[in-house]
Amino acid sequence: MTQVTGKTRDFRVHARHVDAHHARTLKECSFEAAAITYVEGLHDLPVDGNEISVIVRDVESGHEHGFLVDLDSGRSTGRG
Repeated sequence: MTQVTGKTRDFRVHARHVDAHHARTLKECSFEAAAITYVEGLHDLPVDGNEISVIVRDVESGHEHGFLVDLDSGRSTGRG
């Protein structure tokens, strides 16, 4: 799990079922927080399940993490 430092960073986030050019830029303290914030505001939810896969990229470093977010509980699981 990524450590939360209290300092916000810019992240680009998009769902795997949505084209990357529809990504949103968010200011958050961690990759996980950016994933959850993105899903909370997502209007184009997949209709084939209760999970959504998202990709979060740190704008400054370019480092990426993938998450599987449970739409019922709001919990995320790191996926790489």
